[in-house]
Amino acid sequence: MNDLFVALYLDEDVDVLVADFIRARGFTATTTREAGQLHNSDDDQLAYAASCHYALLTHNRTDFETLAQGYFASDRTHHGIIIAVRRPPQEITRRLLQILNHVTAEEMQNQVRYI
Repeated sequence: MNDLFVALYLDEDVDVLVADFIRARGFTATTTREAGQLHNSDDDQLAYAASCHYALLTHNRTDFETLAQGYFASDRTHHGIIIAVRRPPQEITRRLLQILNHVTAEEMQNQVRYI
Protein backbone atom coordinates (compact mmCIF):
# COMPACT_ATOMS: atom_id res chain seq x y z
CA MET A 1 0.00 0.00 0.00
CA ASN A 2 1.16 3.52 -0.77
CA ASP A 3 1.41 5.42 2.53
CA LEU A 4 0.90 8.75 0.81
CA PHE A 5 -2.80 8.39 0.03
CA VAL A 6 -5.57 7.55 2.46
CA ALA A 7 -7.30 4.26 1.58
CA LEU A 8 -10.93 3.96 2.68
CA TYR A 9 -12.94 1.16 4.24
CA LEU A 10 -16.68 1.84 4.18
CA ASP A 11 -18.72 0.64 7.14
CA GLU A 12 -21.80 -1.29 6.04
CA ASP A 13 -24.10 1.65 6.79
CA VAL A 14 -22.41 3.78 4.08
CA ASP A 15 -23.86 3.62 0.54
CA VAL A 16 -21.56 1.50 -1.65
CA LEU A 17 -21.84 4.12 -4.40
CA VAL A 18 -19.40 6.21 -2.37
CA ALA A 19 -16.72 3.55 -2.91
CA ASP A 20 -17.45 3.55 -6.65
CA PHE A 21 -17.23 7.34 -6.84
CA ILE A 22 -13.98 7.41 -4.85
CA ARG A 23 -12.39 4.67 -6.95
CA ALA A 24 -13.41 6.54 -10.13
CA ARG A 25 -11.23 9.38 -8.87
CA GLY A 26 -8.21 7.10 -8.46
CA PHE A 27 -8.36 6.41 -4.74
CA THR A 28 -8.54 3.05 -2.96
CA ALA A 29 -11.87 2.20 -1.36
CA THR A 30 -13.42 -1.06 -0.25
CA THR A 31 -16.68 -1.99 1.40
CA THR A 32 -17.53 -4.38 4.19
CA ARG A 33 -19.24 -6.65 1.65
CA GLU A 34 -16.16 -6.73 -0.60
CA ALA A 35 -13.97 -7.49 2.41
CA GLY A 36 -16.27 -10.27 3.66
CA GLN A 37 -16.87 -8.38 6.92
CA LEU A 38 -20.67 -7.88 6.85
CA HIS A 39 -22.45 -7.99 10.22
CA ASN A 40 -19.26 -7.85 12.29
CA SER A 41 -19.21 -5.66 15.39
CA ASP A 42 -18.02 -2.07 15.20
CA ASP A 43 -14.92 -3.03 17.17
CA ASP A 44 -14.18 -5.80 14.66
CA GLN A 45 -14.74 -3.40 11.75
CA LEU A 46 -12.25 -0.89 13.15
CA ALA A 47 -9.74 -3.64 13.94
CA TYR A 48 -10.04 -4.96 10.38
CA ALA A 49 -9.62 -1.46 8.92
CA ALA A 50 -6.58 -0.86 11.13
CA SER A 51 -5.00 -4.17 10.14
CA CYS A 52 -5.34 -3.22 6.46
CA HIS A 53 -4.21 0.40 6.98
CA TYR A 54 -7.62 1.73 5.92
CA ALA A 55 -9.35 4.81 7.26
CA LEU A 56 -12.87 3.79 8.22
CA LEU A 57 -15.84 5.78 6.90
CA THR A 58 -19.05 5.53 8.91
CA HIS A 59 -22.27 7.30 9.84
CA ASN A 60 -22.14 5.79 13.34
CA ARG A 61 -20.73 8.72 15.33
CA THR A 62 -21.44 7.57 18.88
CA ASP A 63 -19.95 4.09 18.68
CA PHE A 64 -16.87 5.06 16.69
CA GLU A 65 -16.05 8.05 18.86
CA THR A 66 -16.09 5.65 21.82
CA LEU A 67 -13.89 3.18 19.96
CA ALA A 68 -11.44 5.95 19.02
CA GLN A 69 -11.19 6.94 22.69
CA GLY A 70 -10.51 3.30 23.59
CA TYR A 71 -7.76 3.06 20.99
CA PHE A 72 -6.20 6.26 22.33
CA ALA A 73 -6.42 5.11 25.98
CA SER A 74 -4.82 1.75 25.20
CA ASP A 75 -2.17 3.21 22.84
CA ARG A 76 -3.55 1.23 19.87
CA THR A 77 -3.20 2.57 16.35
CA HIS A 78 -5.93 2.99 13.77
CA HIS A 79 -5.58 4.65 10.40
CA GLY A 80 -8.34 7.18 10.79
CA ILE A 81 -12.05 7.36 11.33
CA ILE A 82 -14.17 9.60 9.15
CA ILE A 83 -17.66 10.23 10.45
CA ALA A 84 -20.12 11.43 7.84
CA VAL A 85 -23.53 12.97 8.35
CA ARG A 86 -26.06 11.08 6.22
CA ARG A 87 -26.19 12.81 2.85
CA PRO A 88 -26.48 11.69 -0.78
CA PRO A 89 -23.47 9.65 -1.97
CA GLN A 90 -22.35 12.45 -4.30
CA GLU A 91 -22.21 14.93 -1.39
CA ILE A 92 -20.33 12.50 0.86
CA THR A 93 -17.87 11.92 -1.97
CA ARG A 94 -17.37 15.65 -2.48
CA ARG A 95 -16.64 16.09 1.23
CA LEU A 96 -14.34 13.04 1.30
CA LEU A 97 -12.30 14.40 -1.57
CA GLN A 98 -11.43 17.40 0.58
CA ILE A 99 -9.68 14.98 2.93
CA LEU A 100 -8.27 12.62 0.31
CA ASN A 101 -6.76 15.45 -1.73
CA HIS A 102 -5.20 17.27 1.23
CA VAL A 103 -4.38 14.75 3.99
CA THR A 104 -1.77 12.01 3.77
CA ALA A 105 -2.27 8.52 5.16
CA GLU A 106 0.32 9.30 7.83
CA GLU A 107 -1.50 12.50 8.86
CA MET A 108 -4.78 10.57 9.09
CA GLN A 109 -3.38 8.01 11.54
CA ASN A 110 -5.27 8.04 14.87
CA GLN A 111 -7.42 10.97 13.71
CA VAL A 112 -11.18 11.35 13.80
CA ARG A 113 -12.54 13.65 11.09
CA TYR A 114 -16.10 14.80 10.51
CA ILE A 115 -17.69 15.48 7.14
